[in-house]
Amino acid sequence: MRELTDEAAAIAKNLGDATLLREHGGGFSSLTVQLHKISAENHAGNPLAALAAACAISLRALPSVERRSRALGDIAVTYDRLGRRSDCVRTLLAAERCAPEETHARPATKSLISNLLVSGPTSTDLRGLAERSGVVG
Repeated sequence: MRELTDEAAAIAKNLGDATLLREHGGGFSSLTVQLHKISAENHAGNPLAALAAACAISLRALPSVERRSRALGDIAVTYDRLGRRSDCVRTLLAAERCAPEETHARPATKSLISNLLVSGPTSTDLRGLAERSGVVG
């Protein structure tokens, strides 16, 4: 995965700032490769590498609030895997501010919220997010 992701990043860099294939999942660019890397590193069990990938992007550069919200959801997963609970909740709330419907409907986000409710102390913010997302604690 890392070899292929590095190859994709090199190709995207050589293409410059252009975003190709916009109609296919947001297109192909250096930014979308970095977004993929966050998710891929989380799935590969390396949240530190996922966090490094997240720090290398500008959320403001993402083309839509939905993409920003999804990226924030993936970053929240990273914080959860690193045991950084308050950063995780803060990032989920930021995702909700960007695109509430996306955040409330995304199954991975709902699962993360549910796990947070049963795995440690809850805050008013977390309980409110759970309620708005239709997650029963």
